[in-house]
Parts: sequence; C-alpha cells; structure tokens
Amino acid sequence: MLDLSADELTAIGLSVKVASVAILAALPLAIVIGYALARWRFPGHAAINALVHLPLVMPPVVTGFALLLLFGRHGPIGAFLANHFGIVFAFRWTGAALAAAVMSFPLMVRPVRLAFEGVDPRLTTAARSLGASRAYAFALVELPLAANGVLVGAILGFAKALGEFGATITFVSSIPGETRTIPAAIYALLQAPDGDASAMRLAAISAAIAVAALLASEALQSRWIARK
Repeated sequence: MLDLSADELTAIGLSVKVASVAILAALPLAIVIGYALARWRFPGHAAINALVHLPLVMPPVVTGFALLLLFGRHGPIGAFLANHFGIVFAFRWTGAALAAAVMSFPLMVRPVRLAFEGVDPRLTTAARSLGASRAYAFALVELPLAANGVLVGAILGFAKALGEFGATITFVSSIPGETRTIPAAIYALLQAPDGDASAMRLAAISAAIAVAALLASEALQSRWIARK
C-alpha cells in the first residue's frame, strides 16, 4: 500500500475537487453543444465544431495564456466577475477548474455528439406528434437514449481534467494547497533532489486513474453498441 505524505494527499484531494467541479460546470454545456452539432445545421456549424476542438490541437500553454488574458484580474471577463460578483480565477483553485474544464471540453462534446447522432430522430418526431414539447421530448426521449455517451464524455473529461498541466500552471501557477494539482506536484517534485519517490507515487496514482477511466469508457461504449 502506498504511504502517502500530507502534501501528496493534499495534491490528490485538490485534483479530485478541481476535476469534479470542472466536469459539473462543463458537462451541461457539452450536452447542449453536442446536441446542437448532432441535430442542427446552421451557418457557422463548421466554425463552432472547430472552436470546440481547438484546445486539442492548440498548445496548452497558449490556452492558459489566453485564459490569463481573459479571466485574469485585469482581463475583461475576470475584472467584471471580480468587481461585481467577487469571483476570482487567477491563481485560485477555481482558475484551475476553469482551465481543466476548457481542456477537457472537446473530450466531452465528441461522445455526446456521437450519442445523439445515434438516436433515431423518428422517436422524437413520434413524441412530438403525441403532444410532447421539444424540451419534454429531449428530456424523456433523446437524453436517456444518449445517456451512455454523456457518461462516457463525463468519464473521459474527468480523466483529462485530473491530468491537466500546461494550461493550469500557466493560468494559476503551482501554489501548494491552492493550485498544485497532481501533475503540478509531480513537476515540482522532479525539481527537488529527493522528490523522485513522491513523484513516482503520484505518477502511479495518476496512471491508475487514467487507465480505470479508459476501461470504464470502453465498457460503456461496448454496452451501448451491443444494445443498438
């Protein structure tokens, strides 16, 4: 059994909190965007699809810098939120959650979109013909049928958020107990002369969580395909 220090436990707990908040905040928007991309054709469809997937191809440091410019204390969005609502992102754990949400968002949208594309639109049409509103048909017909895809997106997004490093450290730095998540803690430990053992333990935990998330997503996708 791993003998974890207090600092290691703090980094693990902070990572779980950051990843959980990131997914809870981003998943509803991922469902909306995934549904819109799957069901609707509108001007700018390709542009929105490209924008959603931009964090996958853009260097994470660039994404973190963009977040700092927009959501920093002197950024247009960050200053507004801080002055009017007291919400601060820069160099806070909330900023780490924002960075994790942005970086994991494409991994949530894609399986959600594919799940909605796999739902027969005739079922929605039938529900509407029986008097159901669009929102009612979505909530009771389409969303339950796409639930596996939504869950896969949440799992993959959580795993990505848990391992996010580049955008996070650029946006909120690596402050012990505040923004030092598992990847940032590993990086800091590798700079210390006696940090190899701690870094190895945290790396093992991070890898185990990532593998478990991938296995869970594969199992859910296989089950979904088998039921179709």
